[in-house]
Amino acid sequence: MRRALLIFLSLVLALIGWSAVCAQDFYVVPVIKGKYAPVPKTGQTTKYFTGDDGGWEKGVAWPTPRFTDNGNGTVTDNFTGLIWMQNANAFGLRTWADALTAANGLKSGDAGTDLTDGSKAGDWRLPNLRELQSLIAYQFYNPALPNTLGTGKWAAADPFNGVQSSYYWSSTTYTNHATYAWSVGFAAGGVISDEKINTCRVWCVRGGP
Repeated sequence: MRRALLIFLSLVLALIGWSAVCAQDFYVVPVIKGKYAPVPKTGQTTKYFTGDDGGWEKGVAWPTPRFTDNGNGTVTDNFTGLIWMQNANAFGLRTWADALTAANGLKSGDAGTDLTDGSKAGDWRLPNLRELQSLIAYQFYNPALPNTLGTGKWAAADPFNGVQSSYYWSSTTYTNHATYAWSVGFAAGGVISDEKINTCRVWCVRGGP
């Protein structure tokens, strides 16, 4: 009787987008049919040893061009759909709280930003950790960032300005120590947790799902 009930429930759950994982322990996990987050390529193409990333080059390929310069102080990432501030160093070094405040208050026409996109305060934000990591190209170093086409290393105005080979704040807190937040290093793509009272660079983003 119990087995028949479990089979019936599994069928019902499958119809509404859930699937039974273990009939014996009777628990389920959600499955959104037809929707998934494909893992992108890292950008590394050099093979250093059999079976390494450069040999396999697994993941979803970047579009060409990878970025589009919108001509208004913003750049669209054609892989993620995110819109980045073209000036990657408009705010210099900030504490985490100051970085959040600066990003949230950013708007078109602000001095030193080159923004003419018509954006308002509240449109921009500090990227979360995964968004910030999505810019990294592990084939390159100092900075680990691709160019406009996505086929080579970043150079000035291709398509970003002011890129620093240092750490940039994400909006993501390090939950093991809530006084720390995650940051991404654009020299090599490293990820570290840093005290929120320390200073890192600020790169603002808007859009996304």
